[in-house]
Amino acid sequence: MSTATVRLPTISTYGNYSSSNYGAHALRVDVGELTVWFSYNTPVAFHKLGGSKVVRRNDWGPTTGKHLNAIDDGNKADRVDSETFWRLFAEAMA
Repeated sequence: MSTATVRLPTISTYGNYSSSNYGAHALRVDVGELTVWFSYNTPVAFHKLGGSKVVRRNDWGPTTGKHLNAIDDGNKADRVDSETFWRLFAEAMA
């Protein structure tokens, strides 16, 4: 009988924020092979094991911009538009 390693879901914050309240709006959720970063209640980035990190372009404002910069170190050139993000996200969730 073989044993499988199961990655339990975890929820954490990302970024270096002095206020725990602010950090609560920058959540990272790891479930199985998928990691999803949220800005408030909106998924803004994800990474599936074996793939590349996908980060959505900032269509909101400066706070979400700070969250995105914490996720991808400010690499705005590789960010994708909303339509591309949701298509890739659906594929990663399938």
